[in-house]
Amino acid sequence: MQIRTDLAIESGEISADLPKGVTCNEEVKGSAKITRIIIENKEGEAALSRPMGRYVTVEVPALSDGINGEETANLVANELEKLIPKSGTVLVVGLGNKTITPDALGPAVCDRVLATRHIEKEILRSAGIENVRSVAVVAPGVLGQTGIESFDVIKGLADKINPAVVITVDALASRKPSRLGKTVQMTDTGIQPGAGVGNARREINKKTLGVSVVALGVPTVVDAATLVYDMVGESKTSDKTTAEMIVTPREIDLIIDRAATLIADALNLTLQQGTELKLIKEIMG
Repeated sequence: MQIRTDLAIESGEISADLPKGVTCNEEVKGSAKITRIIIENKEGEAALSRPMGRYVTVEVPALSDGINGEETANLVANELEKLIPKSGTVLVVGLGNKTITPDALGPAVCDRVLATRHIEKEILRSAGIENVRSVAVVAPGVLGQTGIESFDVIKGLADKINPAVVITVDALASRKPSRLGKTVQMTDTGIQPGAGVGNARREINKKTLGVSVVALGVPTVVDAATLVYDMVGESKTSDKTTAEMIVTPREIDLIIDRAATLIADALNLTLQQGTELKLIKEIMG
């Protein structure tokens, strides 16, 4: 059966031995475990069912139990910094549906990221911020809400403001409940929204947008058929309706809130280096 997951680390687990052209290294920092996977060739693409590029996974203690604040955000920020250009405008895009809690991560992050592209430098200086990077932030909604594909909104904005990089934030699907609300993945290969839950939309990547795309996310759901397969070793879902169900933790509201804070803090630390996180939050009110 098809194993649905958005996490490269889980694709690697499907293959017992990593093929040529795929490298993987792990590092433990405090309470976090960082796994870095690089897919370098077509053989690696085929084996892991992922496009060539870099994939970084940061596994942290359960967000529902509380997070280690700025320390954890700094860990994510340090990895994210390696994937994006050091200068130029950044377009942050929060993918997902804000009215469906497990899918609301992207819009929730957008509410917490400092947008600066429209602010005059003198105003920023008076607020105590120097050397601010130009950042634009948008949550385009979903097709069912707007009648417009997210890709079309992003493409139009990218053509208009010409960012150095687009950073997408989205809720992801895992194959293991143990990773829900405990994992942050980032990659420089872009994203295909909905792929992990069988509702794939148009890919958002450098090839389709004409600009570098870094995708950032936290798994919030497990596909029911995949969950059953992992528990019993084969697909034994009783009917099509059960097979198409999506499973999410009961504390998903708390997970989304804390995951959004973690991701937004990491973005603000990465994009506005030299500015204290506390000051950024004060400016945003």
